[in-house]
Formats: sequence, structure tokens, C-alpha cells
Amino acid sequence: MRRKADLPSKPCAACGRPFAWRRKWAACWDEVRFCSDACRRQRRGRDEKTTESGQKTP
Repeated sequence: MRRKADLPSKPCAACGRPFAWRRKWAACWDEVRFCSDACRRQRRGRDEKTTESGQKTP
């Protein structure tokens, strides 16, 4: 049995905290960028900049 310390890890793109490999990510570990759904939502909102009138800026 593997220990969690032996598993690969990488930093979260939103919060910067390290997170460890999970079995459900085995097929797509290279594509995983966020440690949680909350970080994914937070980052998506930060990336899409909008003006006060609600229009997206280029």
C-alpha cells in the first residue's frame, strides 16, 4: 500500500497550496490544475474580467 507522501503532488493554480494525486485523476493527472471545485470556480471568475456594465473586456 502506498502512503500519501509517496504520491505525486503539484500546486493549485488558484490558491497555490500543494495537492496530491487521486485515483479518479489517474487518466488525466497532467490536465488537473485545481485542488477543489471551489478553487476552480474562484479562478474562473477572476479570469473573466468584466466592466461595470457587464461587458467582457478583450
